[in-house]
Amino acid sequence: MWADNSPGDKFCGECGQDLRSQAKPAPKDLSFDEKLAKIQRYLPRGLTEKILAQRDKIEGEKRHATVLFCDLEGFTPLVERIGAEEAYGVMDQVYELLIHKVHDYEGTVNEMTGDGVMALFGAPIALEDAPQRAIRSALAIHREMARFSDRLKEERKGIPSLKMRIGIHSGPVVVGTLGNNLRVEFKAVGDTVNLASRMEGLAEPGTTYVTEDMFKLTEGFFRFEAFGERKVKGRKDPVRVYRVIARAAEGPVST
Repeated sequence: MWADNSPGDKFCGECGQDLRSQAKPAPKDLSFDEKLAKIQRYLPRGLTEKILAQRDKIEGEKRHATVLFCDLEGFTPLVERIGAEEAYGVMDQVYELLIHKVHDYEGTVNEMTGDGVMALFGAPIALEDAPQRAIRSALAIHREMARFSDRLKEERKGIPSLKMRIGIHSGPVVVGTLGNNLRVEFKAVGDTVNLASRMEGLAEPGTTYVTEDMFKLTEGFFRFEAFGERKVKGRKDPVRVYRVIARAAEGPVST
């Protein structure tokens, strides 16, 4: 039986439930403009000026770039544990962490993708060592996420571990229009972006998977574990996959 409660009632007339403590609705998804504003808020001034200084030279240019996708593992259990509102507050901190660790290596965050980001190294800023920077950024993200997750678990018992799955591929892209807000439309040539996304989809939580092209471009700078050929959606031939273990002079990255 439903009680006929008035808008100003503090308690249900039928069951006595406190109507003031009803759960708040989950925050709505951010709009495109809101996502862009969040990314730009963390963009270092020096990096902004460097990109805009090259605008006339890079629009419409075909160049080699390294694409990084990362996605958070553990967000759904976090929502179930602490509620949507607090979980989205945690996600804001995760976005800030990701954006900073991309910018630290002169990459740019081109898109926020659900529970992660898409970043580019070598476009729009030309970088000779873009593949190395992308992997170094990935390792830094894993380290910082491990620390962040540990802090959360100390503050609130029972919170699940938060880890990133990261995929990286390097290949040709065409740089489109670059606006004053630094939003760039990148059109993938071949399957550059697609392969990076597929590597992220294959990766285990807390790891980075790369293609054979990435392995060849960075061999000697990092240690890898070869996983052999994997079938990848959308491709006729299988792809050789490698897991990044650590920089060449370091131990394994903690997960």
